Amino acid sequence: MAPMSPCRLLLACVVLALPGAAVAGTAYRCVAADGAVTYRDTPCPASQKQQAIPLDDDAAAPSPMPASTAPEAPRGMPAPSPAPRPTAPLPVLYACQRATDGTSYLSRNGDPQPYQAPFGVLGAVQMPLGAVYGPGGAGASAPELNRGRVTSGLVARHYVWVQDRCRPMGPQETCDALRDAYDENEHKLKQAFESERGPYEKREAELEAQLTHC
Repeated sequence: MAPMSPCRLLLACVVLALPGAAVAGTAYRCVAADGAVTYRDTPCPASQKQQAIPLDDDAAAPSPMPASTAPEAPRGMPAPSPAPRPTAPLPVLYACQRATDGTSYLSRNGDPQPYQAPFGVLGAVQMPLGAVYGPGGAGASAPELNRGRVTSGLVARHYVWVQDRCRPMGPQETCDALRDAYDENEHKLKQAFESERGPYEKREAELEAQLTHC
C-alpha cells in the first residue's frame, strides 16, 4: 500500500481532533462564501461548497507520548524503612584490680600475666633504704655509695611475683563501661588533627555497633 501523502495525513489529524471522529471514513472540505476553509467529519452546510475526501481505513491514530515521570506509588503504602544500623555483640570485659596499688582498670583478658614487683610496694613490709642497700649506706642511695653492693641476688630477694585479680563484668557494667569509652573516644576525636582521625573514627563505629545492645 502506498504511503499516505502529507496533505492526506494532515486531513486525518484534523478529523481525529474533531469530537467523536473515527479513524477511518470520509472527511469533508467546506468552503464558505467568504472563502474560509474548514474540515468536518460530517457533510458541509448547504450554503458552503463541499469536497468529500476519503480516508484510508488502516490509518492509525497517533500513539500518546509515554509519561516522562515514574508512576506514583499507591497511596497508603508505608514508606521504605531505613537500612538497619550495624550491630555487634557485647564484648566480654573484665574488671581488674592491680596487685601493687589496688587501682582498678578494664581488660578484655580475664587472666593477666604475672609480673615482678618490689616487695616493699605491696604494703606487707616497709623496709628502710639502709636495709635494702646494705650496711654503711643507711639513708643514702647515691650511685657512688651503692656501687658494687646492689647485686642480682639482693634484687631477687626483694622482688616478688604478683598477678592482678579480674572478674567478668555483667551486662549493665559492660554498657556503662562502653558509654564511658565512647565519651572518651569522642573527646579525643574532636581534639585530633585530620590526619589522626582514622583510628578514632574506626573505634567510634565499633562502639556504636556494640551499644545497640545496651
